[in-house]
Amino acid sequence: MEYFVQQLFNGLTLGSIYGLVAIGYTMVYGIIGMINFAHGDIFMLGGFAALIVFLVLTSIFAGLPVAVLLLAMLVVAMLMTSLWNWTIERVAYRPLRGSFRLAPLITAIGMSITLSNFIQVTQGPRNKPIPPMVSTVYQFGNISVSLKQIIIIVITAVLLTIFWYIVNRTALGRAQRATEQDRKMAALLGVNVDQTISITFVMGAALAAVAGTMYLMYYGVASFADGFTPGVKAFTAAVLGGIGSLPGAVLGGLMIGLIESLWSAYFTIAYKDVATFAILAFVLIFKPTGILGRPEVEKV
Repeated sequence: MEYFVQQLFNGLTLGSIYGLVAIGYTMVYGIIGMINFAHGDIFMLGGFAALIVFLVLTSIFAGLPVAVLLLAMLVVAMLMTSLWNWTIERVAYRPLRGSFRLAPLITAIGMSITLSNFIQVTQGPRNKPIPPMVSTVYQFGNISVSLKQIIIIVITAVLLTIFWYIVNRTALGRAQRATEQDRKMAALLGVNVDQTISITFVMGAALAAVAGTMYLMYYGVASFADGFTPGVKAFTAAVLGGIGSLPGAVLGGLMIGLIESLWSAYFTIAYKDVATFAILAFVLIFKPTGILGRPEVEKV
């Protein structure tokens, strides 16, 4: 039982990271109906931005408190990825908003490849390790809980609470929900649709940057290829929970993390990704809209 509880906690930690990235996928799909396949690479950019801040600050200020260092990493990563995603939306996606449905999808894949190759060229193809930022581990019987796991779960919970409040209790959230339901009618009622969509991209990028920083802190390494596998798994989490549903994205992320952790603990680790996608296929057979997704109603 203690081993099972240990794996549950490990799965919740990993699922928290996936959930933060999955929100970006589901927000963009919900508001403009497209899959931003470059979002996984925005997550990777956030990790590299945090890595650069870590290297710069630790080389200049020896003995800087971990809390200050982590805060600086988060702030800079969020600013950098928000700028990147805002630029991508303005340059690559907005001109194609009224074109046929495959055009934005192809452009998103192209942006993903561009960002990945850009980081590979500028930062090199090798993994970039960092020393452990947080090494404290608490023992509860035979269960080990590291401080970095607690930090990841707490930061995720706080951000999701703030995010839920913004979407459901603010004027920006009302504009986003109106744009999601009907862009033309929202524009007629005075909503700045273009600005709302740009802000949505910025918010998704900020959450992905936090996830990238947490991923770097948790595993202690960054790679230009980090945007692919975690990005695909986060997209899987969004689909599993119900693409377009914010609670579904979080639920899907937690489920993917738990599936990976429990499968790796009790079965062959080489098949953990196979198990994840097999369970996704199984769920979609019986509930094509995902666990919390709602069927699309065609507007006439």
